[in-house]
Amino acid sequence: MLNIVLVEPEIPNNTGNIGRLCVGTESRLHLIHPLGFLIDDKNLKRSGLDYWVHLDVTEYQNVEEWMDVIPDRSRVFLMSSHAEKSYLEIDFKDGDWLVFGKESVGLGKDVLQLFENHLKIPMSNLIRSFNIANSVAFIVGEAKRQIALKK
Repeated sequence: MLNIVLVEPEIPNNTGNIGRLCVGTESRLHLIHPLGFLIDDKNLKRSGLDYWVHLDVTEYQNVEEWMDVIPDRSRVFLMSSHAEKSYLEIDFKDGDWLVFGKESVGLGKDVLQLFENHLKIPMSNLIRSFNIANSVAFIVGEAKRQIALKK
């Protein structure tokens, strides 16, 4: 099971869509506070539709609290548009942690310095970034493909 981590997500619709993706791909969602919305926000539930009740989700008050539950920090992958290595170069495994930052600025340097594995999504230089829900879908899709091939 993949672990999808959103550090300080700001937009409920994105988190709702990612929650639905997690339910559909049997992935766990980890939300690190502060959140830019309330978990009972109608936009969050609308985006997650009726799937939210099936979501395996855990909330943490801060990054340190989340880090305490990680069994193997070498399997934590942080997404950053500034990374050198593409997610397409990684051999994903069941149980990996895929970490995404807030919509407005991504992951802060304070979080990036905690882990070595920084990944990017290759994209045209005509855009600055992809929507976070799309980014999660790209990477979860590739990771699930690789994990299925190993079975």
